[in-house]
Amino acid sequence: MIGMSFLSFLILLGIGVIVAAVYHFVLHYRFLDGYDSFFAKVALGWLGAWLGSPVFGYWWYQFESVYIVPAILGSITAVLLNIVAWKALTKVFAPTPAADKSAPQFKAAA
Repeated sequence: MIGMSFLSFLILLGIGVIVAAVYHFVLHYRFLDGYDSFFAKVALGWLGAWLGSPVFGYWWYQFESVYIVPAILGSITAVLLNIVAWKALTKVFAPTPAADKSAPQFKAAA
């Protein structure tokens, strides 16, 4: 699908917009707030939908050389992995509070 038609592009874009809207506005599963985060999800959703058929296979329903189900699965995967990756990186590089370095307290034997 390197040389895709404009209608194929619009179908993939529609899939990306729907998946991004569900994750961002319905499920509130996001890393950043705001519309810039939503548009980034749309771009990644389109990329995932474009790569969905080569990765998941060419099966089920086809419309204008776009296999719909693998495109939806690819879009979901791309958006979800993006959010999970950023949340994981935030936890890895987040400053942690220093541990209490005082000596342990032992109770005297009775």
